Amino acid sequence: MSDSTLHLNYKKYVLDDKLQYFKPHATKIENSFADEIKSSLSRDKKFISPKFFYNIKGSELFEKICSLPEYYPTRTEISILEQLQEDLLEYLDESFRLVELGSGSSTKTRLILDIFEKFQSKMEYFPIDISDILAESSEILQSHYENLHITGIIDTYEGGLEFLKNYDTKKNLIIFLGSSYGNFSPENGVQFLKKIHSTMKSGDLFLIGLDLVKDYSILESAYNDSKGVTAAFNLNVLSRINDELDADFDLNNFAHHSVYNEQSQRIEMYLKSLTNQTVVISQSNITIPLRKDELIHTEFSHKFKPSQLNSLFEDIGFEVKHIWCDEKKYFSLTLLSKK
Repeated sequence: MSDSTLHLNYKKYVLDDKLQYFKPHATKIENSFADEIKSSLSRDKKFISPKFFYNIKGSELFEKICSLPEYYPTRTEISILEQLQEDLLEYLDESFRLVELGSGSSTKTRLILDIFEKFQSKMEYFPIDISDILAESSEILQSHYENLHITGIIDTYEGGLEFLKNYDTKKNLIIFLGSSYGNFSPENGVQFLKKIHSTMKSGDLFLIGLDLVKDYSILESAYNDSKGVTAAFNLNVLSRINDELDADFDLNNFAHHSVYNEQSQRIEMYLKSLTNQTVVISQSNITIPLRKDELIHTEFSHKFKPSQLNSLFEDIGFEVKHIWCDEKKYFSLTLLSKK
């Protein structure tokens, strides 16, 4: 495939000889923020997509959440990454590049790049992220690795994976860290795994983080922290709608509401209306009536039992190469190949 055909839907930006990124032309960009909010808040069961949490303030609040004593996922996953380095070396060689879905926290990415640095004189890193912050985070990473060459793809995961599929024949280690997979509904999660599977070449590897089922009190504390940072993070999405779509949400009229649904194995996060009220979103041209105690769904975070992991992946067509867990079985990292 020619370079011009491959990049037809993307504009290429070259910052220097070690940093470039591709961004879709405007015609390829998905529905606007205003369109999506209008659709999701006009329904009987209202919701706001969790992807809208992450404006600048939202991203800062999430970084604070990750360091809270109640929020175990980040530090637990980092502890597993620190332990698996020697194991992962057995599966990699100099022909691999690192591909990350979500540009991630630099701490986690660096733990994987540290493995690559042991056997590669030139490292390639392809972060795929919808946010323009990707360019900034890439520059920070490059300050730590002299031999790191970065090609960013500013697009949805699905768009970025399709781009990667036709890019070249080099082997990829694709990583999807954190517990982001748990934000998908079971049906959408399966479709997402199928997309990754269809993108992978023979020889490619996929490393995915999954949060595990545990005592409900630990789970509920992680999403209802004592300092109220998660509440501020949840409510911030309303501030973003106010700022960007000229809405008049009064944050004092809403409360963070988070519960663990044991039957569905998931944390459910909502914004609860504390009063009967009406909200106007001028840019979306809608008026939203809300009843007292009505819930706006903002996030699911599904949890998994270790016994479910093999069937989850093998049903898609993956081969499970290795599963790593922490001592408490709070979190898992699974390495997969294409059968």
